[in-house]
Amino acid sequence: MSSSKHSSELRRLALSVLQPGFVGTEAPDWILRDIGDGLASVVLFSRNIVSTEQVARLTAQLRAENPDLIVAIDEEAGDVTRIESATGSSRPGNFALGTVDDAELTEAVAADLGRQLRTAGVSLDYAPSADVNSNPDNPIIGVRSFGSDPDVVARHTAAWVRGLQSSGVAACAKHFPGHGDVAVDSHHDLPSYPAGRDEIAAQALPPFRAAVAAGVRAVMSGHLLVPAYDPGLPATLSRAILHGLLREELGFDGLVVSDAIEMGAVTRRHGIDGATVKAVAAGVDAVCVGGESAEEATVALLAKALTAALTGGELPEERLAEAAGRVREFARWSAGLRAAGSAGEPAGDGIGHVAARRAVRLTGAARAALPLTAAPHVVELAPVTNMAIGKETPWGVAEPLRERLPGTTSVRVRGQELEEGTVALESCALAPAAGRPLVIVARDAARHAWMSRAVTGLTAARPDAIVVEMGLPGTTPAAAAQVFTHGASAASGVAAAEVLTDGSAG
Repeated sequence: MSSSKHSSELRRLALSVLQPGFVGTEAPDWILRDIGDGLASVVLFSRNIVSTEQVARLTAQLRAENPDLIVAIDEEAGDVTRIESATGSSRPGNFALGTVDDAELTEAVAADLGRQLRTAGVSLDYAPSADVNSNPDNPIIGVRSFGSDPDVVARHTAAWVRGLQSSGVAACAKHFPGHGDVAVDSHHDLPSYPAGRDEIAAQALPPFRAAVAAGVRAVMSGHLLVPAYDPGLPATLSRAILHGLLREELGFDGLVVSDAIEMGAVTRRHGIDGATVKAVAAGVDAVCVGGESAEEATVALLAKALTAALTGGELPEERLAEAAGRVREFARWSAGLRAAGSAGEPAGDGIGHVAARRAVRLTGAARAALPLTAAPHVVELAPVTNMAIGKETPWGVAEPLRERLPGTTSVRVRGQELEEGTVALESCALAPAAGRPLVIVARDAARHAWMSRAVTGLTAARPDAIVVEMGLPGTTPAAAAQVFTHGASAASGVAAAEVLTDGSAG
């Protein structure tokens, strides 16, 4: 074989293990060219999405270059939504489903999402989050987890996987071996999970074992250090974790996908090219190149780094061939499902709304205070959300309340505004609510000192105020009238507004 032929084949091999994003609602020329040259997967984010119909056109355009192309999406439903990023998710997220704790409901919600994604031409969904949220201060998981009990999380992870995959879209359990007990956001730096192997086996691994038993087609590695298995390298770059633990001990034989390789947790020390090579060498089959680095030059850089690592001996050719083989096998399975016909339309029976409604909980004081009969003033306390949650995704209770009680007024307040003194609760929250109901909407008040102080101050001034907590329930004054939605999806906001106006909850 001539060296130029060999190098072009190596480039095809290298491209086949990358899973890049791109900018735009139509396919840019470079991505179509790269697909022609061997790129086997792409990933979609909210920047690529206007509607299901437009995504179906986009995926058809991409697959004209390669009918077996894998199209992935980062769609968890709930707070982390791409397919409905402009409107907010019409389905509640994991924490709401874990709170209801009806595995059949969870399976039905995931199957409904799967039908929508399949109609759009998506073949792989980076969901569900199988993380057990054992650290309530976790800045990155929170309501994205089914809960803090490993058995509950395992039961619902399996149900979600079964539901999504019944619609012909592959599920991807993340973030292996479990991102729930960390206090650092891996978008920025490297979190550590310092537990011993026995604790990891009891706390973090049950949902992944359940996902494997349910036939999950993909598992995503987490960018976190797990010293009990590898004191030097994060899971994404660790052969001990990806091969020893995931393949050998858990018996997983599907596709291993990395979390976004441009994240600070791995690039800060190794660079994006070094992290990519180390990830594939460690056992990753498809490297997700997501966020801001989704451009032609980055993909070229990574393909070049992989081929250089082959010739330099840093990456064994049989490991790259094995990864490419797994990608091919996944693509064939997925293309076979597409050829077998459509999954049917999303149910349209509002299963997401049913689930969100069933997840709402009230305190006794709230039961006594509801329903609201007069138009309230709504104060929404807005945190700075982590990078997984789209900045453009709407949330809250004011809009759906306004539809039900015309005359509802609202204000959204950020911590920085209170701390800088540019906004005072007296003038924006209490004065407009004089003589009418006051609804305070919080999102993880227990995790944000300023928000907790604001809730305490407002309920002291207005003991009759109703607090709607859309994040993790924390410890707030027991006497306060509280409504818990267990997530901030659009579906959960509507469910809260209904409960506020009709007084009943799930």
